[in-house]
Parts: sequence; structure tokens; C-alpha cells
Amino acid sequence: MRFDELKLEKALLEGLEAMCFKETTPVQEHTIPAVLEGNDIIACAQTGTGKTAAFLLPILNLLCKENLPKDKINALIMVPTRELAQQIDQQLEGFAYFLPVTSIAVYGGGEAMVFEQQRKALISGVDVVIATPGRLISLLAMGTIDLSKVSFFILDEADRMLEMGFIDDIMKISSYLPKQRQTLMFSATMPEKIRQLAKKILNHPKEIRLAVSKPAEKIQQSAYICHEAQKNGILQHIFKEKSPQRTIIFSSKKQKVQEIYRTLRRMNIAAGEMHSDLDQHEREEMIRNFKNGKIKILVATDIVSRGIDIEDIDFVINYDVPSDVEDYVHRIGRTARAAAEGAAITFVNADDQWRFKKIEDFLEKEITKNEVPAQLGEAPAYNPTKGTDRNKRPFGKRNAGNNGERRKRPAHRRKPNNKNNNQNKQS
Repeated sequence: MRFDELKLEKALLEGLEAMCFKETTPVQEHTIPAVLEGNDIIACAQTGTGKTAAFLLPILNLLCKENLPKDKINALIMVPTRELAQQIDQQLEGFAYFLPVTSIAVYGGGEAMVFEQQRKALISGVDVVIATPGRLISLLAMGTIDLSKVSFFILDEADRMLEMGFIDDIMKISSYLPKQRQTLMFSATMPEKIRQLAKKILNHPKEIRLAVSKPAEKIQQSAYICHEAQKNGILQHIFKEKSPQRTIIFSSKKQKVQEIYRTLRRMNIAAGEMHSDLDQHEREEMIRNFKNGKIKILVATDIVSRGIDIEDIDFVINYDVPSDVEDYVHRIGRTARAAAEGAAITFVNADDQWRFKKIEDFLEKEITKNEVPAQLGEAPAYNPTKGTDRNKRPFGKRNAGNNGERRKRPAHRRKPNNKNNNQNKQS
């Protein structure tokens, strides 16, 4: 479907034409008419499907048509990270270039001057606020922001916000909003917690569910079955054979990101790191340097795997196997965007083999296994069944014996009894 076939204002269509937006994606085709009809929406669609435009375009259209307050916040968009808030604000500016709509991104971690600019803009009144939960809670506590006239409430990456522990913040913020409003919730996955949240804050929502799609066929997927100690050697082998271009290396832990970053610097490779320990200025500079080519490799936690639009990524490396299939799809989906080609390699140690097998089962194919360079020593066999059995052991029985009882410490390793405790009670 073409955008000009939708019931959108002429000025909005002019903005889309200027940005070369012509054809809708499936999530846009299903969502935009439903929002324009006034429905609450719960939509399940992964990153890269065009869901940002799916909620921005109908909201902008309604802001232009409805008789809404000129000096109040009319739409609130909540997102999990500051980077996503900035990106949505930039995209909104493009869509609304020919519209009398104002917006501001509100997030924590910035300098005092930035906070003051945000505060003044909110007091003077803007149409759309894109905010992270923590900063929004702070502004509400200070009485700086008035949400009493909000007509549209959008939660983007709702599953990620719940994973980050924002459920209480979401409910508190919702309590400041009018009951008569239109609420849209977008999530890459649809766990039970998301459905429970939807029941609390949405009113008879229309559900739009696009199945988690498999990665683009143009992504060349492969893996190294290796020991943990061999991973850095494999990295050196990869970049020795081929000079690194636009590459993202993902790891689930920020400590590991820092270690990989230091390893790359010792290899004299222009690299950067992205994780939660960096302040706002450092993160913005890192993204900017990566986009303009000043650094070739970005080592990052999953903060970059969702929502952040970085084009022309040639190569994605999963230094460790993601915790679930959806995260794998999001990570490698950074490459081969907009019909381009790309490659993705995953390092799989013995403990992660069962997770990797789940990914292969989802893809319904066996991912190519590369040979570990001979100089790095013998690699483990790929035996995911063994890994599954080991990692599915019941919680709380890590030291259990054959009968399921916890093993006792040797006498010389036991702590002495506390004199104040009963003689039969071990500390």
C-alpha cells in the first residue's frame, strides 16, 4: 500500500515525499488506519519493521485535525533509552517538517544546561514529549510537567522497559494521564507480563501481531564452536584476514564489552564501546563517531540491538550467544538493512550450545560452523543436547548429590557456630 492511499493530511504526505517514503510496511499498513479510527492498539513487531512511523504518522495526523490545547502536552511517547528517544524525535521532525507540531526528547544523564532547556520547553508547552521513564518521574515529582491534557499515550519497546524494571514507573506515569485517551503499545515480543500491562492501561485494544520474522536471507550467518578462551584469538583471526569495516560486536555484559574494547585497542583497531557506564555525552559522541566512520568497530551491549538506526553495518559479531531468539534476530538485524548484504558470526562456547540450538530450531536450518584456527588449539564438539541437560538442572540444586540433597561442606571449611545461636544450628 502507498502512503497516499491512507487518509493522511496533505502536509504530512509532503513530508513523507521529501523523505522518500512511498510504500508502507506491513505494520504500518495495519496500524495507521486502526489508530486513525481511534482504537487503542497493542502491536507486536520487531525492530526494523517500520513501527516508529506506524505510530508517529497517525498521531501527527490527529494532532493536526483535532482541536487540541495549543499550550499543553498532547502526546506522550515513552521509550526505554535516551538513544531511542533522540532517534524518534529526529524522525518526528522529518515527518512534521511542514506541520505546526513541536516536540522534545526528555531523558536523563545529560548536563545541567540540557536539563534546564528541557524544563523550559516543557513549561512553555510542546505538542509531543518523547521521554524515558526515570526522567519523566523526576519531572513529575518536581511539578515541572503537566500530563493532564495528554490525548495520546504511546509505549515503544514495552517489553524492553519491563525487562529493565520500569513497570512501576509506567503505572505511576499512567496515573497522571487522563482516563479518556488513546493508548498505543508496541513490543517486539508478547510475554504474559506485557498482556497483563495492556489489560491495565489499554481500553479494548485492537491487536496487531506480526510474527517474529526470520533474519533477512541476505545475512550470511555462521558460527565458531569454541572455548571461551579462544574467542579473542578468533577475533584477531577474523580481522587479520579482512580489514574491519562497519562492525558491531555484541556482548550481554558490560564488563565483557570493556574487555573486548581493550583487546581491540591493543590490536591497533579503531574501536569504541557502548554500555550503561558511559554518560550521555560519551554515548552520543560514540554513536556519532561510528556513524561518520571515525571508528570502525563498536563493541556494545544490547542497548544498540533495538531501536537505534545505524545504517550500512557490514558485519555483526555475537561475542556470546544472546539469551533468547528475539535478541539474536535484533542483533544481527543491524546488518543487511534496506536490501543490503551483510554477515553475522556467533561465538558459541560449551555452556551456550543449547541456546544456539534454540536459534537454529527457530530458523529451521543449521547455521554454518567455521573451523577454529589450528593455532588456537582443539575446539569443543558441537553437542547441544548435553548443554541443554546441564543448563536445565533445577535451580537451587547446583551442589546437589544423586538424591537431590545439598552436599555438606567438609568440616574444615565450615564456619564456627554463632554463640548466640542454638547449638544444633549451623551458621
